[in-house]
Amino acid sequence: MDEALPLDHKLNQVYRVGAGLIGLALLVFGILGLIDQIGFFTTGSDRVAGLNTNGTLSVISLCVGLILFAGMVVGGNVASTLNAFFGVVFIGSGFVNLALLDSGHNFLAFRMQNVLFSFVVGILLMFFGMYGRVSGGLPHDNPYWRARHPEQAEREQRRRARGGRNRVGVG
Repeated sequence: MDEALPLDHKLNQVYRVGAGLIGLALLVFGILGLIDQIGFFTTGSDRVAGLNTNGTLSVISLCVGLILFAGMVVGGNVASTLNAFFGVVFIGSGFVNLALLDSGHNFLAFRMQNVLFSFVVGILLMFFGMYGRVSGGLPHDNPYWRARHPEQAEREQRRRARGGRNRVGVG
């Protein structure tokens, strides 16, 4: 996933929107959690926006939200890679915190709604991060397909320049 994406490519908007929306939601959640002045490691039932929280989870949410928001500003492969990376992190966090729900090691004060939120946000981030980059059927005008198939992309470009038809596999 390290190929360069042209700055004006339409996929750039998908990556930016995903990082921006989810980053903004995490920022709001983190700010609301800190405004409520909840203890950093309390495991009570302090709720913000329907999710259980504590000061530590609020700070983590703020940090991840800021990173995603910065990725939105930069855009391109940076936003895409951040989305995909944090998507995997959120899915992993959901599984880890699911295992810790009823234990004394649940220092982020997760409840089932937090686990489900982690899974949903993780899937959304992975979708936004991998959209147009990972697929078995990328169109031939996709910059990632062209980077993975340079010889065939060059043949198709020469054929288009000659005014020929764009047929796959004909050289």
